[in-house]
Amino acid sequence: MSTAYSTDFFRLTLMKPLVVALALALAGCSGEDKAKSAETAQHVTQAQVTVLQATEAVTTNATPGNVVALESVQVASRLMGYLRNIAVVEGQSVKKGQRLFTIDPLDIEGAVEQARLGLQQAEDAMRDAKTDFERFENLYKEEVVSRQQYEKMKLNHDIAVSRAAQAKAGLGTARGQMRYATVTAPINGVVTRKLANEGDIAAPGQPVLLLENPARLQVRTSVDEDLYKRIKMGDSVMVEIDGQDKPVNAKVARLSPAADPITHTYMVKLDIAAPGLKSGVFARVLFPTGKRNVLALPQAAVLDRAGITGVFVVDDKGNAQYRMVRLGNRFEDLVEVLSGLNPGERVVSGNAQAVNNGDKISG
Repeated sequence: MSTAYSTDFFRLTLMKPLVVALALALAGCSGEDKAKSAETAQHVTQAQVTVLQATEAVTTNATPGNVVALESVQVASRLMGYLRNIAVVEGQSVKKGQRLFTIDPLDIEGAVEQARLGLQQAEDAMRDAKTDFERFENLYKEEVVSRQQYEKMKLNHDIAVSRAAQAKAGLGTARGQMRYATVTAPINGVVTRKLANEGDIAAPGQPVLLLENPARLQVRTSVDEDLYKRIKMGDSVMVEIDGQDKPVNAKVARLSPAADPITHTYMVKLDIAAPGLKSGVFARVLFPTGKRNVLALPQAAVLDRAGITGVFVVDDKGNAQYRMVRLGNRFEDLVEVLSGLNPGERVVSGNAQAVNNGDKISG
């Protein structure tokens, strides 16, 4: 009994230091894991930070408008006939004088042949009348025929000459119609609409194609009388265009001298040019009306997260927190802040898309 007790006590005495050492080791590992977890829990993101401050901005009065082509042509046939061989499609660029479509020339060819035969008959009659006139002229000189007979032959000759001239002009007109059988582009432009197909009957004045010159575009908008009085020819105005990332500069080209009798507004036309700009798109014309101090931030700072418009605000510890904001007008690369931010606060303005809530921001 004594020996067994001593052995067990010896074993327990040896195990105590091992248990304590193991516990300390485990505690150390747990501390290291917590430290590593704390380090990896907060993600560090490099991003540019901007301090918000009031800035002077131009106030504007936005009016809706549309982009239109300054040169727009409805291409129609001058002849009645079947459309044959339409050589262009919608969206195709064409040069002035390029063939667009052809009218079946069968009827025209028949008219030309008929005019040719009419001219031949008129010229034959003219030759006969000339022979008779010359014979009677000699007889009249020899006093064989009376003056009345001579004058009658002269009149017949003059009428024959006139009819031959008319027949010749008719042939020229008929041949000229052949030129109209082939319809060409009147301007450099783009085919925007195709209003007929091959086999349809074309009629004079009925459009077959619509052409526009995309190199010459205008924005047309209507303004009230108060704003109209502020606008001058040649003024530079910023215009927001659907599909364009930034406002486009335009120049006032035409001011309507009279108001619309129904809306009591004035038409204003502005020349505009921008890569990829097309007619028919919606526009907002930003007419400047004055200046004021506003709290503004870079447009690059504005995000849309889960349908909420906001920015990342950086606190004193360098942590980013997403905050909802209400925005106003845009001023070139800046946007007005109506609520949600205060002057002096720091917001992420560069690489904002890479930032998540709670990230530590490294400049």
